[in-house]
Amino acid sequence: MNEIPLGVLFVILFLLLMLSAFFSSSETGLMSLNRYRLRHLVKNKHKGAMRATRLLERPDRLIGLILLGNNFVNVLASSITTIIALRLGGETAIAIGAGLLTFVILIFSEVAPKTVAALYPEKIAFTASLVYVPLLKLLYPLVWVVNVIANSLLKIIGIQLDKNSNENLSTEELRTVVNEAGALIPKRHQKMLLSILDLEKVTVEDIMVPRNEIFGIDLDDNWADIVEALKHSVHTRLPVYKEDIDRVEGIVHMRNIMHLLAHDDFNREALLAEMRDPYFIPEATPLNTQLLNFQRHERRIGLVVDEYGDIQGMVTLEDILEEIVGEFTTDIATFSKDIHPQDDGSFLVDGGANIRDLNRLMHWALPSKGPKTLNGLLTDALESIPEPGTSIKIEGYPIEIVQTQGNMVKTARILPKLKKKQEALNYEV
Repeated sequence: MNEIPLGVLFVILFLLLMLSAFFSSSETGLMSLNRYRLRHLVKNKHKGAMRATRLLERPDRLIGLILLGNNFVNVLASSITTIIALRLGGETAIAIGAGLLTFVILIFSEVAPKTVAALYPEKIAFTASLVYVPLLKLLYPLVWVVNVIANSLLKIIGIQLDKNSNENLSTEELRTVVNEAGALIPKRHQKMLLSILDLEKVTVEDIMVPRNEIFGIDLDDNWADIVEALKHSVHTRLPVYKEDIDRVEGIVHMRNIMHLLAHDDFNREALLAEMRDPYFIPEATPLNTQLLNFQRHERRIGLVVDEYGDIQGMVTLEDILEEIVGEFTTDIATFSKDIHPQDDGSFLVDGGANIRDLNRLMHWALPSKGPKTLNGLLTDALESIPEPGTSIKIEGYPIEIVQTQGNMVKTARILPKLKKKQEALNYEV
């Protein structure tokens, strides 16, 4: 070493520091790669992504190779620095050289390159893979020995390396990815994706048309009334029953009987001949399951039954689709029969209104995990059939009972939830 000029030693030291920066940055770049984007690039035959994927299949070998190279160049750089220090200042300069080398390695070979690699992992990783693939083949025996020793130590402390880590996203993790997508996914599409994830949390009971609101054809009615009801029906499919909806006979599709309505010989027998057998759905069926069931059974409408087989309501394919894409008609005028805006900012709401529909339409946050209707929510909270004039606050929403009918709340007045600042002002007044 004494024969090597001082200038050459400085050049060698500089090159070693650059190699150290390369190993440090490539380690961070390869480990920071987005695994899902990497898989996408591999499917598109991106060569850099394919090389990086092969390296990451055995991370223990990749890390062993990187650390072998990094430690080798750092130790060699330390030796060169010691020689330079001895030549320039003798033994007293060794400590100064060691301190300077530590600072230079920390800044220029660790922090700075790793920061760049964290910001641009693909550029660094794909470029580094050009070096690591042949280097791993060349140094494989040495890397293998290092891995055997290291893996043996890990097994002693109970770490199993042969178990692949689960890289699949959970539902909540996928929800976070969608929420954090920002401008990459339009807000409208984000809501749809989140609604799809929520299908498993919602059952058909939550969205069904209640039993008392089911519009169907009663075969015991006068035939002229039945024909008139069919002609003026706004629904495509209608349940047909005898006297009571629990005695349902089938489902009739208006498309199949429109041409029959124009003939005078259309009768009950012709109507029964066009019916399809009813399709029943357990009330606890999640929406994601029912969506697949509709597809598998080639159905678009089903009658929801409880554990005793009694019909509780009706659900359609369109109802489930609205849970994903939102209401096909969201104008409040469409719900005028249930919601009546008042001049004071409150709303008169029918007791039979569905809570989920109210929350979605009015952007409220009334509890929807228990009772399904406003009447059910109020009677459950008050534990009795309330008298008109009774007031209660539920989840911050002041609700006043306006009218009762029999054993249920007919109409209630709901005030929009006040913001904290507005509540404070009202309190001060």
